[in-house]
Amino acid sequence: MIRNGIEIEDTFAEAFGMNATRLVITAIDHRWARIAAETMTGFATSVIACGAEAGIEAEMAPEQTPDGRPGISVLLFAMSGKELEKQVERRVGQCVLTCPTTAIFSGIASEKPVPLGKNLRFFGDGYQISKQIDGRRYWRVPVMDGEFLCEELTARVGAVGGGNFLVLARTQLQALAACERAVAAIRALPNVLLPFPGGIARSGSKVGSKYKALMASTNDAFCPTLRGLSPASQLGPEVGAVLEIVINGLTESDVRQATRTGIEAVCTLGADSGVLRISAGNYGGKLGQYHFHLRELMA
Repeated sequence: MIRNGIEIEDTFAEAFGMNATRLVITAIDHRWARIAAETMTGFATSVIACGAEAGIEAEMAPEQTPDGRPGISVLLFAMSGKELEKQVERRVGQCVLTCPTTAIFSGIASEKPVPLGKNLRFFGDGYQISKQIDGRRYWRVPVMDGEFLCEELTARVGAVGGGNFLVLARTQLQALAACERAVAAIRALPNVLLPFPGGIARSGSKVGSKYKALMASTNDAFCPTLRGLSPASQLGPEVGAVLEIVINGLTESDVRQATRTGIEAVCTLGADSGVLRISAGNYGGKLGQYHFHLRELMA
């Protein structure tokens, strides 16, 4: 398949099931809401080492938030419900409770509760106060700039993590420019997260390693400097750089839409941009139950 001079390989991205939640952080203005959100979602690129994959979903106007203040919605993904609960409590307690003027609310509903203010309220040392509004409980925790308002519970839903596509280009700068365009298009969509720095990963990985202590190692098949050394190399001499966009979504449909949107954004640049082809990372279908076939998505 050729789109605007760019080849789309006959391959698929392999993704797997995760647990996810959405939280809404509000503050006196968008600047402080974003500071809290960025701090809370830091060090959250991959569950391989970070425990969670998290990031900012969208900026919210005051009329969209529970307390009528400027807000930011964030998404957090983890491999299990228990790990998600741990990550939510630690990140909110250390990064939102501590941030001036903030409050935090659940941004998602399900029958699977996740503690939010339920445990963080104890920071109030007995001075905390609860209030129930429309069947939802909130906690007011005294802090030195006033009160920290925190909803008692959020919720978790089943989600999809690890969707991806690869951009193969003649140079590093060309691959980066194409991926930046894709990231901008994908980030306009709801319900999806691009967990890596700037939405882009240069260190695509494969399962396993020659070193027993590592569960993942460099994807040598797509490393330009290894094209003459690795028998798995899939790169010709014209490819100078490969970058990956990893996509998590609340549903399989969300990941499909985001993948298609990102690839379309790259293909609109055309072959003159230096982009040679689009591929994807998979493990032969052995790792994840979700398979996103690129040509099927773009048909």
